[in-house]
Amino acid sequence: METMTVERVIDAPIEDVFAWLTTTTNYTKSPLVVRCRLTRRGESAPYGVGAVRSHLWLIGWFRERITLYDAPYATEYVVDRSFPPSRHELGRMTFTETDAGTHVRWTTRAGLPIPLIGPALTRHAVRPILTRTFTNILEAAERDLTQHTDRSTQL
Repeated sequence: METMTVERVIDAPIEDVFAWLTTTTNYTKSPLVVRCRLTRRGESAPYGVGAVRSHLWLIGWFRERITLYDAPYATEYVVDRSFPPSRHELGRMTFTETDAGTHVRWTTRAGLPIPLIGPALTRHAVRPILTRTFTNILEAAERDLTQHTDRSTQL
């Protein structure tokens, strides 16, 4: 199992950043994400506890279940099923207000359950792909949430 973490500060209100990143249909703005669907609504919010999300990425398919939803500060999930098969212990996003905006920390702990070569494949293939995809998603959030059009310069 490998723990993978990406972080970014997005110059936007914590509520907006939390809403964007917990609405996983936004993830398709990353080049490695093909499709994301909410297949079951959560208890207190669409992407709240109990929600089930289905993701198709270029590296595989994942069915995730939300296990914690503390808007706008944290959300956690587990991957219940995937293809190719994987082991997943934790997925967590935390959101903290800062002077520069909202600090996002995205952590996952996962691995490939392949005897002998699983740890090496996870470290040298899965880890770079997942961290790049998480980074791409955070970059897309930043682009969407910080686009400011100054109409005075267009007149």
